[in-house]
Amino acid sequence: MIFSRKRAGGGRHSRDERPEAQDAHEPTDAVVLAPGPYDVSEAPAGVQRLDLGSLQIPAVADVEVRVQADPQGVVQQVVLVHGQNALQLGVFAAPRSAGIWDEVREEIRQSLSNDGAAAEEVTGVYGVELRAQVPTQDGRTNLRFVGIDGPRWMVRGVYQGMAATDPDAAGPLTICLEGLVVDRGQDARPVREPLPLRLPREAAEQVRPAGDVPAAGEPAQEA
Repeated sequence: MIFSRKRAGGGRHSRDERPEAQDAHEPTDAVVLAPGPYDVSEAPAGVQRLDLGSLQIPAVADVEVRVQADPQGVVQQVVLVHGQNALQLGVFAAPRSAGIWDEVREEIRQSLSNDGAAAEEVTGVYGVELRAQVPTQDGRTNLRFVGIDGPRWMVRGVYQGMAATDPDAAGPLTICLEGLVVDRGQDARPVREPLPLRLPREAAEQVRPAGDVPAAGEPAQEA
């Protein structure tokens, strides 16, 4: 199933709608929110989003949301596509006490290394990222792994295309990541268990066959 958003979703995640800089001496009551992903308890209102259950994706101009789901409508994979760039998304349960991205990143790095892939850690907007070159049938492919720890959840994004080596090339995909909303729910879940994702009811009967969505490589599937 492909959901295509041809209009910007509005709100602060549209670059053209961000407020202009004000004079330092000019009084203002405006509240500037930090970029997301957001927990559902603090998500900005007035933003059009595609509700996939645990994950709500903002509508951003010219970004396609490609969703692979089983016949029951349970989402197996979510990939956002803009031009030649893609962003694969996953959301997982985490403990109350601490984030899990550091240990998850190390396990991904070890897995990549075992498969003969070159990987390095770099500092990005959300902290330490992992960049790698993985072998594929068409040669080596660049991937960039980003992790964001939230309250009892972790979002993992995997960039492909030019966005894997140049964050500035991600463009609207970055806006999507900044505007994500996570609805963790109150149920107890094992740490690292994928949070449940489902198609909207009106789209459940329009599921594309498995394999229609390009994967970001086997290592990207690990939490």
